[in-house]
Order: sequence, then structure tokens, then C-alpha cells
Amino acid sequence: MKNWFRKDTSAALMFLAPSGVGFALFYLIPFAMGVFYSFMDSTVDSQFVGLDNYRELLASNSFRQAASNTFYFSAVSVPLMLVLSLGLAMLLNKNIYFRKWLRTAFVLPLVVPVASIILIWQMLFDWNGSLNAWLSYFGSERVDWMKTDAARNVVIVVYLWKNIGYNVILFLAGLQQIPKDYYETAQIEGAGRLRQFRSITLVYLTSTMFFVVIMSIINSFKVFRETYLIAGDYPHDSIYMMQHYMNNMFMSLDIQKLTAAATLMFGCIFLIVMGLFAIERWHRQFME
Repeated sequence: MKNWFRKDTSAALMFLAPSGVGFALFYLIPFAMGVFYSFMDSTVDSQFVGLDNYRELLASNSFRQAASNTFYFSAVSVPLMLVLSLGLAMLLNKNIYFRKWLRTAFVLPLVVPVASIILIWQMLFDWNGSLNAWLSYFGSERVDWMKTDAARNVVIVVYLWKNIGYNVILFLAGLQQIPKDYYETAQIEGAGRLRQFRSITLVYLTSTMFFVVIMSIINSFKVFRETYLIAGDYPHDSIYMMQHYMNNMFMSLDIQKLTAAATLMFGCIFLIVMGLFAIERWHRQFME
């Protein structure tokens, strides 16, 4: 058994080695170098300056604006994503008309290239776009969606549209694992739909829900691609995100602020994810 285990382990390590080398070469080592440079005054003939780069970063108005916008976007879009995706998954889990077509429709945003779809969103929210044309038709004033605070709502809608299908698939998989006998027994004992949802559905979807929350938070920090394609390098102040700030620091070759901002962003995401895992462990122990 020991010889077999050793052979199996060596084979597994051999197959995992290329992936591990690629991960270290393109992700782990560059990240470690970025953290190192965030404590230096330059990338050439650098000297250790401690937390000076972080102090300068936190004193920057543009960084604070980007951080607050990113936090607001995640705080609003993630709960919306959770509620909408769970509601749609419960709807699609029932025998409704056009269920297969609806499932396909929610999956399509995952496979369609973002760059081509953004053109449709631009045509929809442009000053002379379709949405303003409908508003004018019904007697309402036109809205310059991408140059007012309404731009934040546009980005939230795009984020929900792009990522909701993935979460619906995850919730559908979790719902289909719940035995229907539990719901039948609950109905016999007089439990209403709300009680069934709270005591059965939410309990058995706990692990899936935590995973969906983590993925939604991570995806909310990756919304820069859609925002950049819609509004460009310097969008309206309400949608100026952390990725915009880091991209602009890269264009100006301000590596110290770039690496410091990236390190802080990683630290925030890491703390949030670790906190969610701690809550999940506590909830699992509480249920047991």
C-alpha cells in the first residue's frame, strides 16, 4: 500500500507540476514582486520606504473615490445578484412553460463575447439610444445615462445580466439535490411556503449560497472590463472603480501606487473571503 501510494503521489505531482509552474510563473511570483515593490520608492535602484506608498495612496482623492465606488457597487450588486439568481432558480426548478428556453437564455451571456454585446448596451443607453427614444415617446426627458449618477445603475444592470446565469445554474444544481419528500412532509404537517423556504430550502442551500456569494464578490471586482468598454478610461465619478485607478497608474508608470493599490485590494478580498468561510464553518457547527 505504501509503495502504491508513493507511486500514485509521484504520478500526481508529475501531472500537476506544469500547472504549478505556470501558476507560480505568471501569478504567484509577479504578485510577490508587486508586494515587494509597494514598499520601495522605485523599481530601479530602489530603496525601502516602508508604508510611505500606502500613506500617499490613502491620501489620494482619486483612490478614495475609486475604493468607495467599488465598495458601494459590491455592497449593492452582490445582494441583488443573490436574491435574483435564487428566485429565478426556484422558478426554473418548477414545471413551467418555456423552462428549457429560459434556461438557455440565462446561460447565453456566459458564452457571448463581452466586446460584441457592449455595442448593444451602448446603443441602448446612448443619448440618442433606444431607451431615450422610448422615454421621449412617453413624454419623459432624455437621460444622459453614462454621464450622470445613473451610470452606476447601468453598470449594475450589466453586471447582473452578465453573471446571473452562472449563479442560476449553481442554485439549480443545489435545489435539485433537495429530496422532494421533505417538502411533502412539511406540507402534511401544515408548514407554509415561507416556512418551507426558511427551514428546508435555505438550510440545504447553505454551502451553495456561500460559494455563490464568494464568486459574486470576486466577479464584482472584475466589472472593470464592461465599464471600460462602455465608458472608457475616465468614466463618470460614480463608476470610477479600483481597476480604473490601477489602469491609470499603469499608463502613467506609477508602479508604486499601482502595486500598493493592488495589494490593498487583494487584502480586502482575502479578508472578506476568509470571513465568509469562518461564517460557513460556524453555521455548519451550529446546524450540527
